[in-house]
Amino acid sequence: MSGRSLIAALAVIWGTAGWAEDIGDAARGEEIFGLCSGCHEVGRGAENGIGPHLNGIFGRRAASVGDGYHYSDSLRRAGADGLEWHLRTLDAYIENPKALVSGTRMSFDGLEDAGERADLLAYLRRFSDNPRDIPEADPTARKREVDLPEAVLAMVGDPEYGEYLSSECLTCHQSDGNDDGIPSITNWPAEDFVVAMHAYKRKLRPHPVMQMMAGRLSDEEIAALAAYFETIN
Repeated sequence: MSGRSLIAALAVIWGTAGWAEDIGDAARGEEIFGLCSGCHEVGRGAENGIGPHLNGIFGRRAASVGDGYHYSDSLRRAGADGLEWHLRTLDAYIENPKALVSGTRMSFDGLEDAGERADLLAYLRRFSDNPRDIPEADPTARKREVDLPEAVLAMVGDPEYGEYLSSECLTCHQSDGNDDGIPSITNWPAEDFVVAMHAYKRKLRPHPVMQMMAGRLSDEEIAALAAYFETIN
């Protein structure tokens, strides 16, 4: 099904759904946003990270955040075909991202509970059209998983060396950014990559294979990998 056909089909379904515009508990939604905050920021000063910032998400065309953010080809095509983020489309995407945009890089399995989705959307709407002209609230930003010395965060990695080191990473992660059950790591901001790898290295992230891989890497090697994966699409 093409992007236009999918959007038209969804419009027919939603047109008969009797969707209530005033939905959800924003306070509960703020807690649920913790599931999203590993990749997304929202609020004053929010920036793009692993995922795009979510300020002004309501009414925004898919894949339209500027500032050089790299979307998947699938999401760019959906945006070009007219996909916009409103209550209905966001609800469908959060419920099952790959059902709406099959090639999305968002490594999130979905939120099955309709009430939780409603609460989350009520919270996010605070930073879009309710109230208008946002952001007006303190940021809900991503917290670092591990505190690292500024010297480690300031390291400028060598992307050519990172490419040389990347062969083991690419036995699982796909270089074209596709997600086939294993999260994409392409186009990650270097600092996010560094923090994640050090979290595995310190066993703060519970994945034994990644803990082993990260444990073998020096700070310089992690910085080099971060520099490489930040640059590939």
